[in-house]
Amino acid sequence: MTVAQLLNNLDVKLLSGKDGLNKKISGFYIGDMLSWVMAKAEEGQAWITIQTNINVVAVGVMTDISCIIIAEDAEVDPDTLKKAEEEGIPILQTSLSAYHIAIKCASVDIHE
Repeated sequence: MTVAQLLNNLDVKLLSGKDGLNKKISGFYIGDMLSWVMAKAEEGQAWITIQTNINVVAVGVMTDISCIIIAEDAEVDPDTLKKAEEEGIPILQTSLSAYHIAIKCASVDIHE
């Protein structure tokens, strides 16, 4: 499944990073402590978090994730969105909690 397909199958909206919509999703990772995510997230995963500062983009680049899903409609700083656009990392947003978006993600077949 690509980020574009995920966008069409979940209750999320695209905020930034449209150039990365064709990235393949290999799984999902949930975490808010950036150093932990850097150590544990795997290439190609979609990352669910409530963190919104510019450092999430740096972590995304370092871990080569497919996209960042911001839970609970957390407000994303304009500089973060600009950097994500530059790096081609899609930032998606949902009103759902990390728990509830994870449940929805679990029901999506990423291997289609």
